[in-house]
Amino acid sequence: MRISMASVIIAAFVSLGAPALVQAQGAPPQSEAQTPPTAIRSIQVVDVKDLKPAVRSKVDEVVAQTSAEEMQSLRQSIDKTPAVASALKAKGLSSSQVVAIDIADGVLTLFTKTA
Repeated sequence: MRISMASVIIAAFVSLGAPALVQAQGAPPQSEAQTPPTAIRSIQVVDVKDLKPAVRSKVDEVVAQTSAEEMQSLRQSIDKTPAVASALKAKGLSSSQVVAIDIADGVLTLFTKTA
């Protein structure tokens, strides 16, 4: 699994089977960037503790650079998107446990931290 600063998304409005409206940390709004929306084909939930150490450190680095407002916006977006909220619920999790997401090749990956 690859993680890069550009691919870890801090705020997202995602709907399964429809284009996602995303804004990456530090990236200009989509209208300025002129990039096509990303279609989400599947959702996976990964606990940060299950990642390889190198990948985990990259996720932790991104999380450390994320403001409380960005994290709140991400979690609100997840709660407003039934398919994403359902994927978390199926794993016994909620948006409050999501610390980062990644969208690559049509796969939305939700990175979570549990106690």
